[in-house]
Amino acid sequence: MIPVTALPTLNACLNALAATLLVAGWVAIRRRRVHTHRRLMLAAFAVSGIFLASYLRYHAAVGSVPYTGTGWLRTAYFAILIPHVILAALILPLALITLSFAWRGRFHRHARLARVTLPVWLYVSVTGVVVYLMLYHG
Repeated sequence: MIPVTALPTLNACLNALAATLLVAGWVAIRRRRVHTHRRLMLAAFAVSGIFLASYLRYHAAVGSVPYTGTGWLRTAYFAILIPHVILAALILPLALITLSFAWRGRFHRHARLARVTLPVWLYVSVTGVVVYLMLYHG
């Protein structure tokens, strides 16, 4: 079992991996490699699901971790954190609906919603790593 203290680092790695898979999935679909796109996006969804379970486990054990930085870094931290948290709450339903459209073969609707889902999901994944770095290594 992974120690609770290692979970923030694991979570940042999972977010980075999800972002990488999302970009690779986008590149694949732009190149019309549908099968590769499907596998990469399902992998991104799975990695994000593992992240969510790990994140919830960590915060159930530790609670909230306050940011101790000061000055302009504190302002920057909250400027990144607030939209990150809001969009993180939206990404699960967005991703599920987007995935559902593809699963049911409704590719036109899938593609339209994916144009919103992808940048939001990517923002949440990347800013998750930034928040981790600022909170635990800043």
